Amino acid sequence: MLSRYHSKSDINKAYIQMHISIILWGATAVLGRGIELSEGMLVWYRLIITSASLALYIFFLKKSFRVSKPMFWKLFGIGALLMVHWLFFYGAIKYSNVSITLSVFSSTSLFTALIEPVVSKKKFNWIELLYSAMAMCGIGIIYYSDKNSFSVGIILALLAAFIGAFFNILNKDVVTKVSSEVVSFYEIFSGLIVLTLFLPFYNNYFQPTKLFPDNTDWLLLFVLAIVCTHVTLILSLNALKHLSAFTLNLSINLEPVYGIALAFLIFGENKNLNKWFFIGTGIIMLSVVLHSYFASKSKENEPVTGIHE
Repeated sequence: MLSRYHSKSDINKAYIQMHISIILWGATAVLGRGIELSEGMLVWYRLIITSASLALYIFFLKKSFRVSKPMFWKLFGIGALLMVHWLFFYGAIKYSNVSITLSVFSSTSLFTALIEPVVSKKKFNWIELLYSAMAMCGIGIIYYSDKNSFSVGIILALLAAFIGAFFNILNKDVVTKVSSEVVSFYEIFSGLIVLTLFLPFYNNYFQPTKLFPDNTDWLLLFVLAIVCTHVTLILSLNALKHLSAFTLNLSINLEPVYGIALAFLIFGENKNLNKWFFIGTGIIMLSVVLHSYFASKSKENEPVTGIHE
């Protein structure tokens, strides 16, 4: 039954906004493959463009940038974690492909279920452990059936999922106290500061062949940084005005599905994948959906934690 506070048109519009944002999140991996920069340079340019875009947006809305000193340092730490998470995520794409990265990365919510009880000092839920074990079986099938030497990419995607779980857990506390736009700005700008400090060491060690984007790279970077990061944040927050956090969180599980479909369509990646990839991915996605359904009974009103890939 529709709430008397939300018309049918409002809810339909919210669903459209939600799915557009999820498709755009899924497209971040495709854009990451299309940009001909190393993961370090790609993330650095993305952080620059997105932090500037968010700063202008907050200024335009006449919102305050002010946060307490303890909150600033908390956001700074989470931002550094986000930056490392993105490095592993785009590194996984460069060392494997979009499909493998997204299928393995979809285990983030299950890592969250494993790590959160340790951080919050709560008891483990055995059903969540079962779903996590299912996901690990799916990842194992993909890893051991790999015929294209994508093992490094699979490991990097796992690390991205693991760090992403910490990001989600830590972000839950701050998004209830500070507006999502301000949280996102400080986290992305903090990640930019940390990566800028370490970029000379990164470039000296990895010696990327391309330091400056060409015209195509610039176009894809702006789409990635503004459309797939900033615009998706606005769309998802607007959708939350008429939909529950659980509805959005459950629908976000479609992100890897959309991303893999785009990779098949644009890069023809399905030609390089065997049946075991699809079996493993199916097991992972089933475990994620079952976990989301189970979690809805007790966590339906959890906030959406903002920034995605």
